Amino acid sequence: MIKEYLTISDVAGPLIIVEKTIDVKYQELVEIELSSGEIRRGQVLEITEDKAVVQVFEGTRGVDVSNTKARFLGKVIELPLSLDVLGRIFDGSGRPIDDGPQIIAEKKLDINGNPLNPYARDYPNNFIQTGISSIDVLNTLVRGQKLPIFSGSGLPHAKLASQIARQSKILGKEEKFAVVFAAMGITFEEANFFISDFRRTGAIEKSVMFVNLANNPAVERLITPRMALTCAEYLAFEKDMHVLVILTDMTNYCEALREVSAARKEVPGRRGYPGYLYTDLATLYERAGRIKGEKGSITMIPILTMPEDDKTHPIPDLTGYITEGQIILSRELHHKGIYPPINVLPSLSRLKDKGIGLNKTREDHANVMNQLFASYARGKEAKELAVILGEAALTEIDKKYVKISDNFEEVFVKQGEDENRTIEESLDIGWKLLTILPKEELKRIKDEFIEKYLPTDIAMEDKNINVVKD
Repeated sequence: MIKEYLTISDVAGPLIIVEKTIDVKYQELVEIELSSGEIRRGQVLEITEDKAVVQVFEGTRGVDVSNTKARFLGKVIELPLSLDVLGRIFDGSGRPIDDGPQIIAEKKLDINGNPLNPYARDYPNNFIQTGISSIDVLNTLVRGQKLPIFSGSGLPHAKLASQIARQSKILGKEEKFAVVFAAMGITFEEANFFISDFRRTGAIEKSVMFVNLANNPAVERLITPRMALTCAEYLAFEKDMHVLVILTDMTNYCEALREVSAARKEVPGRRGYPGYLYTDLATLYERAGRIKGEKGSITMIPILTMPEDDKTHPIPDLTGYITEGQIILSRELHHKGIYPPINVLPSLSRLKDKGIGLNKTREDHANVMNQLFASYARGKEAKELAVILGEAALTEIDKKYVKISDNFEEVFVKQGEDENRTIEESLDIGWKLLTILPKEELKRIKDEFIEKYLPTDIAMEDKNINVVKD
């Protein structure tokens, strides 16, 4: 039953207060009709006995308290869905912005989703190939995982997100795969980059995009990721597709949450963010995963820019608690001209061991991963020692580790924006790097794998790889 009120008493930021309400429900959809006849949408955020707080998605500019009507529609926000959403671009509120027709709904779903029974979850254990060596080999993405990318202002996380979106695929048998991409608070230039890149590479055909621009109302950012995840749930659990969800930038989402919290005069938590920031982020991140008995899955890569590159900031800190690892971009590598500038030492995929090995990637994957990581770490330590004591203090074996460290960044981590490496190619590059070390230093690799995979020639120059032992 639709109820209409002319009892708006106050406007506070993106919120309006409606007095003398009856039987209004939490998260109920509201239409706000301005004196000019313009219709805006909102959602009930808080209810008292006879008062409702409504957040207005298009903002409250121009709202005349005495002549504005609030119409409570008796339903929650729903997203119309069908397979026609593939290849389409929507704004942050789910309205088409690509000059295409409206979606003829096969189903309408509540954007807030339903809580997933933890007992119904299936364990993530299938490899997703992104074509990026430092992710595939060392920080493996597994189907159903939540693996965030921690970036910083000015780092190329947009290029990396676009590359992952267009290159990601499930290995083995042919399976239906889709990408749901949600951008929050990005500039027009960034939005144009994503859209043109997806169209240029053909990735748009298997993708759904939700775009909230920086000049769009901040409150709209709160529903954009929920729109995207609702679409992903439909494709995964109704249409049996494997869906990769990329959310960028979660920092902008949290800033919008802080703005609404301040307008509600809530007691602030760390750095002014609301005390329920952890819970709110969990309601988004925990919508990813696999369900027992369902063919489809949702894998999530949230991207967030750390203010002042601070990993202890509330947003990356809380995100790290909820998700299964993190990929950290390095400003130092970026300044060296290395793309993607993934710092593999502090990066971590907690589920990588579940998605690698025989019949998933290759039998030698775990051994190569451990040896490369250990060798790179030792090389970095030797370089730091050389800075303090001079190169003369390094032993011959230390110098080889320094060499493997430099080659690792230039040959293994560094690759082109359109370079899509298979997992076999990435592992082979790793083996070629390991030829720099004597065999007796390969302590983390089984002898049988050394005999089978270690190249016997010393100078490798195929595929633009040039690793020189001495």
